[in-house]
Amino acid sequence: MSNKLLHIFLILTLFIFVSCESNFREVQKMGFSEFSPSGEADSINLKYTDSGRIKAVLISPKMLEFGLVEFPFTEFPKGIDLTLFDANGKKTFVKANYAISYKGTDLIDLQGKVNIYNETGEKLETEQLYFDQKNEWFFTQKKFKFSSPKGLSYGEGIDFSKDFKKVNSQKISGEVNESE
Repeated sequence: MSNKLLHIFLILTLFIFVSCESNFREVQKMGFSEFSPSGEADSINLKYTDSGRIKAVLISPKMLEFGLVEFPFTEFPKGIDLTLFDANGKKTFVKANYAISYKGTDLIDLQGKVNIYNETGEKLETEQLYFDQKNEWFFTQKKFKFSSPKGLSYGEGIDFSKDFKKVNSQKISGEVNESE
């Protein structure tokens, strides 16, 4: 009798294992298709305009569009080179090793050797920086290095306008020459 119970137990165990394996493969397929890009582009050079005026130029070797997921986003896995223009045509340059833009929030998450600089010699370096496109505002809670013709400073946590005219920093140290 115990041999018969053992045999039934083994058959039930095998049946459960086989049906779990099948379900697992189906779940894997669903997860894979959900996060497959709905669009892909190589060597992009996008120009954003408003009322006939160029506001930004985005260059990237690779762009992946995930527009069919619950929270759509665009990913730049090989980095970006972004040039922002103000109303007077002055430029701000942004470079990052990786970027992801979230559609519903107008936020761009820049990561890995992020450098932002302008034509007047101001430069910020950090490992992660967010850009609020709507308000044209950058921010991070990561460590940063800020250099300008007036001096050099280090800190952890900063937010600023795209032209560096308004800057709020936290935990800052460095040397700035105020006479210039």
